[in-house]
Amino acid sequence: MKNYLFFVSLGAALFFSFSTQAQINASDVKNGDIVFIITPSGQGKAIQLATHSKYTHVGIIFIENGVPVVYHAVEPVSKNTLQEFIGMSVGGEYVIKRLRDQAPLTNGAVATMRNEAQQQLGKHYDLYFGWGDDRLYCSEYVWKLYNHALHLEVGPLKPLRSFDLSDRIVKQIMQKRYGNDIPLDEKMISPGDMFNSELLE
Repeated sequence: MKNYLFFVSLGAALFFSFSTQAQINASDVKNGDIVFIITPSGQGKAIQLATHSKYTHVGIIFIENGVPVVYHAVEPVSKNTLQEFIGMSVGGEYVIKRLRDQAPLTNGAVATMRNEAQQQLGKHYDLYFGWGDDRLYCSEYVWKLYNHALHLEVGPLKPLRSFDLSDRIVKQIMQKRYGNDIPLDEKMISPGDMFNSELLE
């Protein structure tokens, strides 16, 4: 579990406040819903400091055989039940958001998103937050699913230099990852910026 938490990424709300013991029914969620959780262990604290958001990890929900499941980029890209996913969050806290305009989420679009999500299962997590497709981090994974299928940008892409990199914890993580070659102009998407997207409610 320690290794798992280390690898989770730098994402009016439709808010569900079930505890981790509560059962979540498929009727409570929809295909394409985006779920945000809080995992401050490992790099999670640095993500909170850099993005000024408490949310550090994000996944996308699909209903499979009547059960809500979450596809999300960890090490490796994985699928869990929604119940398992929110159990990873501090205190079981989570927020589920969905598109304000559900019209683009046709059956065909959902199938396209699900197929791409499944094809990425097993792909390695991107510790360096690059924008290539060979490795993926959590918010990049969900952002690209929406962008590829619906041509929507759920949150703005921003260069690394635009985040708050001043805290000692953030500096230590960057030094460990990049040494002196920090990719300050690399475009990125954070869970916090996805959470704040005007496309979601």
